[in-house]
Amino acid sequence: MKVYDYVIIGTGIAGLNAARLIPKDKRVLILCKMSTWNCNTFWAQGGIASAVDENDIPLHIKDTLEAGVNYNDIEAVELLSKKSISTIKNLIDSGMKFDLNEEGKLAYTKEAAHSRNRILHADGDATGRMMHIFLLENCIHEIVTQAVVCDLLIKDDICYGVQYFTSETEQKVAYAHNTIIASGGVGSIYRYHTNSTANAGEVQGIIAEKKLPLKDMEMMQFHPTVVRGTSFARKPLLSEALRGEGAYIVDENGYRFLFDYHKDGELAPRDVVSRSIFDYNKKTSLGVYLSFSTFEKNAFRKRFPNIYANLKELGYDLPFERVPISPAFHYSMGGVETTLDAKVKGMKNLYAIGEVACTGVHGANRLASNSLLEGLVFSQIAVEKSLEENFKIDFKEYDKPIIDYIRNKEIDKDLKDSLREIMWTYASIVRELKTLEESLKTIEEYLKKDVGRLLYLRLLTAKSILTAALNRKKSLGAHYIKED
Repeated sequence: MKVYDYVIIGTGIAGLNAARLIPKDKRVLILCKMSTWNCNTFWAQGGIASAVDENDIPLHIKDTLEAGVNYNDIEAVELLSKKSISTIKNLIDSGMKFDLNEEGKLAYTKEAAHSRNRILHADGDATGRMMHIFLLENCIHEIVTQAVVCDLLIKDDICYGVQYFTSETEQKVAYAHNTIIASGGVGSIYRYHTNSTANAGEVQGIIAEKKLPLKDMEMMQFHPTVVRGTSFARKPLLSEALRGEGAYIVDENGYRFLFDYHKDGELAPRDVVSRSIFDYNKKTSLGVYLSFSTFEKNAFRKRFPNIYANLKELGYDLPFERVPISPAFHYSMGGVETTLDAKVKGMKNLYAIGEVACTGVHGANRLASNSLLEGLVFSQIAVEKSLEENFKIDFKEYDKPIIDYIRNKEIDKDLKDSLREIMWTYASIVRELKTLEESLKTIEEYLKKDVGRLLYLRLLTAKSILTAALNRKKSLGAHYIKED
């Protein structure tokens, strides 16, 4: 029986950076749910945050805590910021190229809720894509695509490996001394989102099923500026960096209403901007737009080449035309609860990194561009810890039955659509206790039905989000409860 040193679930920044750092002589299997580019990293536009120098570390920590409403794990935030400089240096030394300024130095830009310029970008507005390509090019380990994880083999606080679908009907098992979960967030259980369609929260559902800890599942971030009016669920994102560099939000009459809600207007924290747009639109029924009138055309095309091209395809001539916007689901602050060494709490050899994990870094609201950094920093920590401990399984000790799951059933499609509608309507930007309770009852009824394995896991994840939202009776950060 072949036993891998590592199985990594996911090919976003966290999974691929872990793979890059694992020694070449280790046997590694990387499981990719769809194709390698179909992940949130690939779509990340704005950039990656990092303390600029040692003097900036306290400020970066302060900004992260303020955005997270001081609900963050301060030790995790300090770890993130203190390791940021060396982490970025390691990446650059390995060949990753970030954009430079006219003096040939790293070109830092600013985003909302950052007190100074500290966001690095690549190819203008394609930071995630460029980092993803770089990490794929530097991946020497085996990647299996179209591999959909449907179970973790867990017994007595040890993970013996994973079970995964390779097709609609075929399943395989991979045993491993270490398993690293880097499967991303939950976007596809919401009707409108900015995520890869691969991000549907099945692994969070497995964690719930195994009675392992999920933390802060109610803390969901909604990006305030996505293009409204497109027909597909994954909405084109208009990066935070646009507002950081001069774009502003207006109603259809040209009124900059955000200053009625917060002194920082467009540069207020994301949850404030999203909620303000939601509230203003509901009260006035006026359309909301992003205006680029402060930009000169050639400068805009150079700084945001991909946004310019994507919007042109949709029929907009930037920066001369304003674009209709609305909020959409964007990022899970909560997830699989981990220790500071990236281990799933209570487990000996199971790690969780990136958006699937809850390290405590983001608190109640993620600071813009800290997510790519978190993926890099905690993937490095996970690899270092696993190499230090050198834990070994004996696969013969796993004597639980391997279940032959049915991936999808005929009943699933309508229930999936209903789930996404429920989550968008009742568990998104503004929540009410009564409708959260009703939604939870509906999800529990769906869980009793004879559904396919993947939908069942999504429903468990939705249940964990709704339960966590109900348990937090007062608003905090991105979790906003409307009081009667």
